[in-house]
Amino acid sequence: MPIRIIQLGSDRAPGEGLRIGTVRRPPRGVPKAEFASRNYYDVWYPELSPQAELMAQAQESIKLRAAGQTAQADKLWQQFEKQFRKQLAEPAAEHTLALLAALSQSSAFALGCYCEDENHCHRSILRSLLAGKGAAIEN
Repeated sequence: MPIRIIQLGSDRAPGEGLRIGTVRRPPRGVPKAEFASRNYYDVWYPELSPQAELMAQAQESIKLRAAGQTAQADKLWQQFEKQFRKQLAEPAAEHTLALLAALSQSSAFALGCYCEDENHCHRSILRSLLAGKGAAIEN
């Protein structure tokens, strides 16, 4: 049962299983009791989200890209990716990624973030790291 990498708030796929929110903050204006029913997440796991300073850097990259400043955006994104990979190389995060990779062989679950474009979202990095640990990941 491969891991699904999804956008939080999107419709759930049949058999998706547990939805894990890898975001720094809960959804704004949504009561906690409604996170799951509104398709955000069943379990919040901010330890797999970028630290606040890194998140600001990623958001700045997205703004630059939207403004047509792709060279600057790409440079900032590369810096973000390097720092986020460093954050996820810490022992606790490494153990979590290894656990998720192992669970992907027998359990249905999804990891997600709010970003629309996975290519410019930390979940693309999570996808890469999990694949490197042998996780079964849905394309």
